[in-house]
Amino acid sequence: MRGAKALRPSWLVLAHQAVSAVGALPVLSLALPVLSLGGVVLLTASVAQGATPVRFSGELGGLVTDVAGKPQPGAVVLLYNRQDVLLQRSATDALGSFAFGELLPDLYSVNVSLSSFVPAIKERIQIRPGMRSLLEINLSRVFSSVQIVSTTPVSGSLMSDSWKWALRADSITRPVLRILPAQQQRTDAPGEPSHLFSDSRGMVRISASDGASVASDGQADLGTQFAFATSVYGGNHLQVAGDVGYASGSTAPSAAIRTTYSRELIGGVKPEVSVTMRQYFVPLRVGQSLIGSPQGDGPLPALRTVGMSFDDKTQLTDSLQMEYGFAFDNVSFLDSLHYFSPYGKLIYALPHGKVDLTWTSGNARPELGTAPGDGGADLQRDLAAVAALPRVTLLDGHAKVQRGDDFELGVSQRFGSREYRLAGYHERVLNTTLTLASNDAAIFPGDQMPDLFSNSSLFNIGKFDSYGYTASVTQDLGDNYKVTLMYGSEGVLAPRTGETAINTADDLRKTLVAGSRPAVTLRVSGGFKATGTRVVASYQWTDYQSATPGPLFSTESARPEPGLNVVVRQPMPVIPRMPWRMEASAELRNLLAQGYLPLVTSGGDRFLLLNTPRTIRGGIAFVF
Repeated sequence: MRGAKALRPSWLVLAHQAVSAVGALPVLSLALPVLSLGGVVLLTASVAQGATPVRFSGELGGLVTDVAGKPQPGAVVLLYNRQDVLLQRSATDALGSFAFGELLPDLYSVNVSLSSFVPAIKERIQIRPGMRSLLEINLSRVFSSVQIVSTTPVSGSLMSDSWKWALRADSITRPVLRILPAQQQRTDAPGEPSHLFSDSRGMVRISASDGASVASDGQADLGTQFAFATSVYGGNHLQVAGDVGYASGSTAPSAAIRTTYSRELIGGVKPEVSVTMRQYFVPLRVGQSLIGSPQGDGPLPALRTVGMSFDDKTQLTDSLQMEYGFAFDNVSFLDSLHYFSPYGKLIYALPHGKVDLTWTSGNARPELGTAPGDGGADLQRDLAAVAALPRVTLLDGHAKVQRGDDFELGVSQRFGSREYRLAGYHERVLNTTLTLASNDAAIFPGDQMPDLFSNSSLFNIGKFDSYGYTASVTQDLGDNYKVTLMYGSEGVLAPRTGETAINTADDLRKTLVAGSRPAVTLRVSGGFKATGTRVVASYQWTDYQSATPGPLFSTESARPEPGLNVVVRQPMPVIPRMPWRMEASAELRNLLAQGYLPLVTSGGDRFLLLNTPRTIRGGIAFVF
């Protein structure tokens, strides 16, 4: 600029001398624009020569240390773009530092690995033009972490010190440039955790049922349930859920607890490991015998289960996704039982739908069909997993566990606000369990397992094979309501035609014959914006003159349930200055008590066989 100012007077002097020498005013009027244009050109050239090139790229660097703060040389650092494609590879120097330069503004990911340490992964690192982002990486044998500690301008960047002082001098922009707290200065991306534990949330639910005098639905509803979830160093997620209280007829408390750990990896991979432990005290009704002799009466051992499960998913292609996992369970009651339960699910995405193929073995996997819900869906899922007890029965005085193999194939297609789905399944179940309700506790000695939550018993009817299909259409009514109509067939157990004497448990098993029947189900779900109420209601029309095991291992998101069912969730008014919000819930299953099969023994004893008993459950949850 200084040179430009010096040029301008010299050009004016020359112009004045030229005009004076010629003595013509027209020449002056013609020369001045030309000379001014020449001055502008020289001025631009002078400024261009003195300015530095503007940087539109950014840089990424970091320091790798162990938990004690000692630098770790030789660590391998991999840089990926937002499509998880490897861009650059580097290694830390003797001081434990690394750097990547000339990066276009975008989101990147880094993977830092070193022998004997858990790899450290950081996703969605934002690189800005002319800025250098610095990472602090702590490698550990348990939890490795990556944090963005600062973002500073690169030499020659767009934001120079002169611009910063110009902005600070303007009173209008001062609120934008106010200094943030030290805790917020440690991170560059919004929502990035700066502490050991972050994104913590919890739920405590107190619930009760109507007493289940006839039968229960097999869900552990002991009174108090809790769930807690948190993130450890951002990418590690830990969840704990439990259930504690008193079962029906027991004098000692029963409890269950489940711990789940998952870790976010590059490419959306999130493997999950869960460990679940349960202990329930089995009530023994007066006159009931477990092994068919008077010595079988008396105090019973506790029912204990320990299970470990692994779940993961991977994207095989752009359209094909695979979910897989397994569970290993141990059940201890009179006998010690071990069983392995693998599963797999393939999902092929269509332009407006999907095709899914599911195989499960051993345990049921109803969570495979659930779609993500609100923010507490993961907590609700863990509470449901804790409450889902294995169906333990007795066969000739020995403990057995219900397990099966299920194959399902479904196709979904959406046209505007309407979705169509067609699905078929084949189930092969071992130790199929039905609920037996009778006034006589010893009607089948040695083959009745006391129900933990009612005065009824669980009865083992043996093998059960069934085929079925479901065709459904779902219509969206605005943003809050859905109506689903389903038609299909499902497996049932019906008594043989003709007179068949029932004297023993084996006679009862021979009396029941597997078959199928058609069913129509109407399901309505929605919510009221004014009150926040969420309601799901369904009813099934079918022939209820038979026992209805139904699709025991179905993974369909909208499973047809016998009878009339209503589920209501109602948010409660917020109490000022309280760190939680409250939500009331009510579950009413098979309100009309349909699907009860009455039978009579040759001695005149009457009893009922059912699989879906009438239950009413309500509770209140405190969500933190």
